[in-house]
Amino acid sequence: MATWSAPGKVFLFGEHAVVYGKPGIAMAIKPRVFVTVRKTRRPQRAKSPYIDGCFDAMGVIGSVYINSQIPSSSGLGSSAAVTVATLSAINDEFAVGKSREDIANMAFEIEKTVQKGRASPTDTTVSAFGGIVLITGGSRRRLPPQSMHLVIGDSMVSHSTSKMVEQVADLKKSNPKIVDPILDAIEGVSLAAIHHLNNPKELGRYMNMNHALLDALGVGHPQLSRLVLAARSAGAFGAKITGAGGGGCMVALCAKPILHRVAHAIQACDARAIVTGIDTEGVRKEKNV
Repeated sequence: MATWSAPGKVFLFGEHAVVYGKPGIAMAIKPRVFVTVRKTRRPQRAKSPYIDGCFDAMGVIGSVYINSQIPSSSGLGSSAAVTVATLSAINDEFAVGKSREDIANMAFEIEKTVQKGRASPTDTTVSAFGGIVLITGGSRRRLPPQSMHLVIGDSMVSHSTSKMVEQVADLKKSNPKIVDPILDAIEGVSLAAIHHLNNPKELGRYMNMNHALLDALGVGHPQLSRLVLAARSAGAFGAKITGAGGGGCMVALCAKPILHRVAHAIQACDARAIVTGIDTEGVRKEKNV
């Protein structure tokens, strides 16, 4: 049997805009999904279309066991991490011979199929390669890794990524003169932020701007707003929705000494706080116990 793990991610900038070919910046984070795959003689259909998609894409049959540190449906890339780790474990167990780049591309195709064509390659790229990744259209470029101190606030409100992406698409179709300039502004924020990745104070300001623009797109949620304001009040440099919105998570950028103060402020709003930082490894093989 083979066990592989892949990290989750936060979107630092550009979610929703990336769907329309604009730049997005995402970062791999410490929480991981662990997937163990074994060869079996009889096909075992998983309850997840992502996992079934992995076995179908690799053309093999086997059993799978998953242990996740990432809450699902929260905007932290859990489905991408599961897909990348499952493909990697199958690749290893069955000696298929795929490269990390192949795995990332296959995982994206599976996500796109499950999410009815509306997925972005961001999550699967970040999960496969780790670090900070700039996504623009079809191109993916790793940015220099930075030591960022983050607190993620899980609102505990579940949401559907595909539903939120569809909601923005409908709004864009009915109000292009409003939505297009918002997407352009998100692009402007992302491009400006690239030059300040090592300046937390300035980066925080851009995160706050990005959050306001996402709110304008209608992907906010009252509980997310509470968490963002609580984090900023506790001293975070900046805080914003991460991922599709409508529930799920927000992320706050902090100075190291106040990480736990910000985490407590988020917990006081009946949310789960995850103190984390960058993961530079991406998908990796684990030693089977």
